[in-house]
Amino acid sequence: MQYPGKTTLLVGMQWDYCKPECGVSGDKRVFFEILKKLVGRVEPFWFDEYLGKKEQLQIDLMAKVQEIKPDLIFYLTYTDQFTLETLDKLKSKYVTYAWFGDDQWRFDSYSSRYAPHFTFMSTTDPWSVQRYKKIGVNPILTQWAAQPFSENMGLLRKDESYEFEVSFIGGFNKFRKWFVKMLGKKGIKVECFGVGWPNGQISFERMGQIFRKSMINLNISNSASNDIRFVFSSPKCFIHYLRNPKRVEQIKARNFEIPLAGGFQLSNYVPGLEKYLKIGDEIAVYNTPEECAQQVEYYLANDEIRREIISQSHERTKNEHTYLYRLERILGEIWK
Repeated sequence: MQYPGKTTLLVGMQWDYCKPECGVSGDKRVFFEILKKLVGRVEPFWFDEYLGKKEQLQIDLMAKVQEIKPDLIFYLTYTDQFTLETLDKLKSKYVTYAWFGDDQWRFDSYSSRYAPHFTFMSTTDPWSVQRYKKIGVNPILTQWAAQPFSENMGLLRKDESYEFEVSFIGGFNKFRKWFVKMLGKKGIKVECFGVGWPNGQISFERMGQIFRKSMINLNISNSASNDIRFVFSSPKCFIHYLRNPKRVEQIKARNFEIPLAGGFQLSNYVPGLEKYLKIGDEIAVYNTPEECAQQVEYYLANDEIRREIISQSHERTKNEHTYLYRLERILGEIWK
């Protein structure tokens, strides 16, 4: 459903982590572009330049709101950029909404403090819904999703060739390094891309190409691993385990980006993943490096089975797991 007569103010980051060197943010590349397809007028308010200028940020946001008088203020939350006083003032006069995407590990420290100060909010964590209700908030349950990379998506044609056997795209960390090393001991070479890896960061468009042209795309957890072999593999890994606040697995956009591009996905298991992609038919999962290695060998040797999974997961993701689909539902809840 579209809302041509509505005006929305999008409040978010223009750059990933507010750093231009990290590239255009998902706030701008995804949410801003999708909202423009659904709402008559969308104005952005980027808060990147206000880091360290919190007082001025409150003043300028209030001025922007008074200037355009939006039907909806759509916040993409990051940290504590906005004071509760500012949020409450705006909530008293306007309809406000916030997206909370990391409640698995930020509910207590962040989301629970801010959520009551918005008219509407959503969570991607089904296990946090009851926790929100206990503090008087009724969340919209949603999930991360995928944004199309290009028109050239879907199963690789028979006349096209793969570029990689096994690849991984995601930021470097000690657990992921250890996991890739464990696969290497099994004779599996993983080509890694992202901040911190030798191949470095890649563009959004290149990411889609790699997903589509890899025989197997790994999805490796970014949470603190409880695998005792990793924890005690070195003093630095032990410290990494103790300091990492991400203690719970969560579904991420990558789970949907890979199949939307037309890639085969072998992912660490996350509770609830089967609600979105059918395990065995639309996605393959593992729990340990050994399980991962075993499945890599199996799917590399079974091209037709792999291609069937790609075909089914791509169709489902295209129809049910895009950001356009997610935001249509959210706006429908807000403006019903």
